[in-house]
Amino acid sequence: MNTQDIQLPPNYEQKGGFNFDLVQRNNYLTLQGIQQPTAKKTGTTIVGLVYQDGIVLGADTRATEGSIVADKNCEKIHYIAPNIYCCGAGTSADTENTTALVSSQLELHRMATLRQSRVVTAKTMLKQFLFKYQGNISAALVLGGVDVHGPQLHTVYPHGSTDSLPYVTMGSGSLAAMAVFEAHYKPNMTRQEGIDLVQAAIHAGIFNDLGSGGNVDVTVITKDNTEILRNYDKPNPRKYRREVVFPKGSTRVISQSFTPFNQEIDLSVPNPSSDKMET
Repeated sequence: MNTQDIQLPPNYEQKGGFNFDLVQRNNYLTLQGIQQPTAKKTGTTIVGLVYQDGIVLGADTRATEGSIVADKNCEKIHYIAPNIYCCGAGTSADTENTTALVSSQLELHRMATLRQSRVVTAKTMLKQFLFKYQGNISAALVLGGVDVHGPQLHTVYPHGSTDSLPYVTMGSGSLAAMAVFEAHYKPNMTRQEGIDLVQAAIHAGIFNDLGSGGNVDVTVITKDNTEILRNYDKPNPRKYRREVVFPKGSTRVISQSFTPFNQEIDLSVPNPSSDKMET
């Protein structure tokens, strides 16, 4: 349809820039005691960088449920393909199911083409899937991999936008991690230099962000193989653990009783013709 064929109302006024039409309505609803929705808060520090031979990804291992630490050692670096891995921040169910969905689709693509998965293919599938849901799927991703075009590193935001950079951070601890990257990153780093820098960035997130914690997970991706360094570092070991053993008889037994169960149970099979399954 041609835009000139659209009939606009006679009192229509062309507006540009920001629209503040709903400000008065929102203020009125607030005065009536209706709580406005707030942004969802997530707790995670995930990072990635490009070094001379490949990609190094890193993540903390704390999973939170509000102010409660639900899991101290969860896994946030997800498998996409043998040469592609993805760190996830946000709602854990969203990140796990989104990456699992794309991973299965790439597996079918490899079987059909008999070729290695491309990093840009995984990025496109992730961003198109998230854009379709307009940010309602809370999955902020750091995607890294090595293919025929060399090492590639991308970030995928919940609304579907992407960045391609030599070093990236995401999650609630991303500012602390990015400060470490911006101070110490350099091109053509060696493998150990990349791992040490990722470790330091995750440390910064763990010790400066309440939503991040636990251990440091690292994944190194090269042209030939992928190395998963689960719990590469444990910066918060429990220093004091008290083992309490109560000897038998510590708690006095006041009384004992035993009631046998003699009720008869009918185990007969009902008439099969009286309870047919609908088809």
